[in-house]
Amino acid sequence: MKVTLLGAGAWGTALAIAFAGKHQVTLWSREEDVALDLQTTRENHRFFPGYKLPESVIVLTDFAAAVAGAELLVVSTPIAGLRPTAERLKSLGIMLPILWVCKGFEAGSGKLPHQVVTEVLGPQVVCGALSGPSFAEEVAAGQPTAIALAANNPAFGREAARQLHSTRLRIYANDDLIGVEVGGAVKNVLAIATGTCDGLGLGLNSRAALMTRGLAEIARLGLALGAQRETFMGLAGMGDLILTCTGDLSRNRRVGLALAENKSLPQILEELGHVAEGVYTAREVDRLARELGVEMPISAAVAAVLDGRLSAAQAVEQLMARDPKEEVA
Repeated sequence: MKVTLLGAGAWGTALAIAFAGKHQVTLWSREEDVALDLQTTRENHRFFPGYKLPESVIVLTDFAAAVAGAELLVVSTPIAGLRPTAERLKSLGIMLPILWVCKGFEAGSGKLPHQVVTEVLGPQVVCGALSGPSFAEEVAAGQPTAIALAANNPAFGREAARQLHSTRLRIYANDDLIGVEVGGAVKNVLAIATGTCDGLGLGLNSRAALMTRGLAEIARLGLALGAQRETFMGLAGMGDLILTCTGDLSRNRRVGLALAENKSLPQILEELGHVAEGVYTAREVDRLARELGVEMPISAAVAAVLDGRLSAAQAVEQLMARDPKEEVA
């Protein structure tokens, strides 16, 4: 299959490496210097150093040329780049099947990725999300990984999962696109919370409590948006939550660790050097939860810390002071 990856950051580069053994892969970069580096050294020194791109992967900066002849597009930009990418496809009249690996709610609109894509390209577009417990570094290294693929067309989703599936990158079809997207978005917010918890030295018991109660928050929001409860017990829910909240490669967890040191958010993001989607998603999740009347105290606390309304220690104190209630509530 001819696959074009739109975005040559860490994830675009990792997936190009993973797909190259089975598919004809084109990697598009909007940065001329990144493309030149990949073409000449086969390495993405700026965004993803240490991993060699197979010689078979074509690297282009011409967007129209990159999508020409493709059978499947995979958007590998942060969520902020999803709408502009869809708008470029619309301007070219491209209506190919589209997948994305970005996770979050669009800043400002609060829309999930599939809502953004269908708003731009229309309800007839075939599209879906790849999500689950996966660090780009481990995918590029060929370490065993399992993720979910959910699409607005279940038949396409199952066929795409079958085509992209490999022995090292196992892809499971899922018919719940909303649930897969919500799980992938909110777990980043909770990773900031658990990173903060660990940074404050509150222990493994508190981390487990945050993750468990956080999963309940994910499910509450997902169900309010039309998701299926069982999705949150799978790869895109519990699986992704566990990895992002405990893995040292998690950017969002590292944001939480830095917040516990009372570093300012601008300083944290500058030191991180990469996008941490949970920072932008937290505000949208908090706003959406309030609009829907969904109780999400952990997510609200993270948003308050990021906005400077609470310190990390104050947020923990506020959460611990909440009245007791039934666990299933």
